[in-house]
Amino acid sequence: AQQARRRQGSAHTKGRGDVSGGGKKPWRQKHTGRARHGSIRSPLWRGGGVTFGPTKDRVYTKNLNTKMRRKALCMVLSEKARNNLVLLVDDLKIEGPKTKTIKAMLSKLPCKEETSLLALPAMDKNVILSTKNIPKTDTIQAKDLNVLDTLSTRYIIMPKESVKIVEKTLINKSKT
Repeated sequence: AQQARRRQGSAHTKGRGDVSGGGKKPWRQKHTGRARHGSIRSPLWRGGGVTFGPTKDRVYTKNLNTKMRRKALCMVLSEKARNNLVLLVDDLKIEGPKTKTIKAMLSKLPCKEETSLLALPAMDKNVILSTKNIPKTDTIQAKDLNVLDTLSTRYIIMPKESVKIVEKTLINKSKT
């Protein structure tokens, strides 16, 4: 459902009503010895409309129940935790936007050459700007954690405050 929502859906073809021209009947109906035609923009004609082509009207969104979405995220996170792919860090605060400091911190963790997702407890501009230029590393807020991002990365790196936020968003809402 997440991948379907992200689809751009920009493919578009013109039907016989969208193509310009073709308002006049090309020749009269009878006594010409030719086949009868009503418009030169018919799909049979060169320069005519496309019969069953894609249109921009199509919507690719699919609905997914909230409880099902939360349950799927719980399952993904628990499976990653079981396989030791969730890395907990004491703190992720840095003074300024320095890629060097974040890269040094990541090199000490087991996720050296693998894809990793940093789940931040709140918007931290310094951390986001620092990780922007590191390949295979993404940042996301803990409250915005989703199944597609967690499955597309190998390691999830979280400060301890992020765990509390994830618990609060998943467990407390699922009880209601």
